[in-house]
Amino acid sequence: MGNADYECPHRVSIPPSKPFFKSLKSGLKETLFPDDPFRQFKNQSASRKLLLGLQYFVPILEWAPRYTFDFFKSDLLAGITIASLAVPQGISYANLANLPPILGLYSSFVPPLVYAMMGSSKDLAVGTVAVGSLLISSMLGKEVNPNENPKLYVQLALTATFFAGVFQASLGFLRLGFVVDFLSHATIVGFMGGAATVVCLQQLKGILGLVRFTHATDLQSVMRSVFSQTNQWRWESGVLGCCFLLFLLLTRYFSKKKATFFWINAMAPLTSVILGSVLVYFTDAERHGVQVIGQLKKGLNPPSLSELDFGSPYLMTAVKTGVIIGVIALAEGIAVGRSFAMFKNYHIDGNKEMVAFGMMNIAGSCTSCYLTAGPFSRSAVNFNAGCKTAVSNIVMATAVMITLLFLTPLFHYTPLVVLSSIIIAAMLGLIDYEAVIHLWKLDKFDFIVCMGAYVGVVFGSVEIGLVIAVTISLLRVLLSVARPRTFVLGNIPNSVTYRSIDQYPVAKSVPGVLILHIDAPIYFANASYLRERISRWIYEEEEKLKISGETGLQYVILDMSSVGSIDTSGISMFEEIKKVVDRRGLKLLLANPRSEVIKKLNNSKFIENIGQEWIYLTVAEAVAACNFMLHTCKSNPEVEYNSQDDNV
Repeated sequence: MGNADYECPHRVSIPPSKPFFKSLKSGLKETLFPDDPFRQFKNQSASRKLLLGLQYFVPILEWAPRYTFDFFKSDLLAGITIASLAVPQGISYANLANLPPILGLYSSFVPPLVYAMMGSSKDLAVGTVAVGSLLISSMLGKEVNPNENPKLYVQLALTATFFAGVFQASLGFLRLGFVVDFLSHATIVGFMGGAATVVCLQQLKGILGLVRFTHATDLQSVMRSVFSQTNQWRWESGVLGCCFLLFLLLTRYFSKKKATFFWINAMAPLTSVILGSVLVYFTDAERHGVQVIGQLKKGLNPPSLSELDFGSPYLMTAVKTGVIIGVIALAEGIAVGRSFAMFKNYHIDGNKEMVAFGMMNIAGSCTSCYLTAGPFSRSAVNFNAGCKTAVSNIVMATAVMITLLFLTPLFHYTPLVVLSSIIIAAMLGLIDYEAVIHLWKLDKFDFIVCMGAYVGVVFGSVEIGLVIAVTISLLRVLLSVARPRTFVLGNIPNSVTYRSIDQYPVAKSVPGVLILHIDAPIYFANASYLRERISRWIYEEEEKLKISGETGLQYVILDMSSVGSIDTSGISMFEEIKKVVDRRGLKLLLANPRSEVIKKLNNSKFIENIGQEWIYLTVAEAVAACNFMLHTCKSNPEVEYNSQDDNV
């Protein structure tokens, strides 16, 4: 079966070797700088490079000179609209985190200003988030009781926010944004849905007017806490809460029916706060068991750098909480920003966003703010209100500043039940059952990941749900690496195209030739599996041909067009496959090996072992060579086999 007489139209070339440090530099650049952020600095003067560097890290310097009055009118309207949502949500989410309500307002003042200068999204509205608030409450509440030691609890929350900011900014500066990608879409859908369910259950405390309530977040503990205190339920609070919840859900329903009514949904939370406060004030409901916020401190954010407690015995808890809430905030914020950027056809830089998020949380932790991100509900209102730039965040911050300076006493009579209604209404929007149904129809494994996250959060804890989801996702990645697909290729009639026989039933096998496609890089993790699977393919093909009485198997072609890289274990696997093929009196051919693969095979002397003449540029050329040899060397197989060894 020698192929000395067959003239190959195209030989596979072996690229020249690159110096080690040049290859290392190229690899690091592709890994850490796929967007090549340094290209804008080429051939620029020193002053121009400085300006471009400032514009890169502080994007407002780049777009501010082009800002127009028409843009300002749109941003002013959007900013005032989201401010009407930010005030009640800020107070509500701070209450959810078991923090003083005023911290929720503080967190809607300084961080939006920082993001407006450093963020790359035009639509993201910055503020506190329900899931982050829940995580702070559940993780820090296990170590420190916020009712018994409120000062230490606040210090730990600010410290956790600081570490969240450091972690976020570090990911951005070190170009490690791909870490967040381990939270897949299915993971986020399940995790957010589970967290939203837990948050809604936690709000039964406010709806029912309960004073004592469990700090645990699992379903069993919450239900036990609710039904063990039936004698403490306040019907006044329950009726008031249900009425406001119905009002909020109706406004959302009408705004979804007609997009121009978005402002009704946006104004509904603030309207609920105003109506609830007026109702409590004039009916003296506070005396009848309806709990209210109470006195809110007037004035702007006080400095809190001295409140960061780096010497606390609970420091590691604060660090762990900071890392987890930092990752969740990044995943949610970047996903929201990218989704709205897609509608307006512009690009946001994930690494810039990480730096912006990190800096605003570091600045926030030093000015009495806790974790902030880009919540979907507020960003959606900002988008629908017609914002043009991040100036809408500045307008919102200005409105919150005015509230802090002059209007905080007006919130004294705001009932907690209204805040619970606002939170429940917002959380119901995060339970995306349509996405879950879509996952079930599209990818069952993603559905399992999603439900694993949901069940873990609802029946375990927020941390357990996150661990389950990430573990299942990583298991899927490991399985795809350790068990790559291999399949048999056949020829599409009247063409030189070769495709999977399973996918294209019209594809025909080539008599005497087995063509296998390897659909993944070859590493130590999958080398053993591939050796066994390819050997099995050969055995099964020989058995099938023997039973059918067709032409016996003579050649095995490995299509390597999808093998982007290979390690030493992979090379050893090829050497073992070569021995298996030789023992069976067959010949091994390689088709379309990639640049890195052919270099390593050449350096390992495998090319010399198999013979350069048995490596082809395409599957079609390899098949043509096999057919040529089958038709010209059919008479004496034993002699052909010996001559083939001489050629090698």
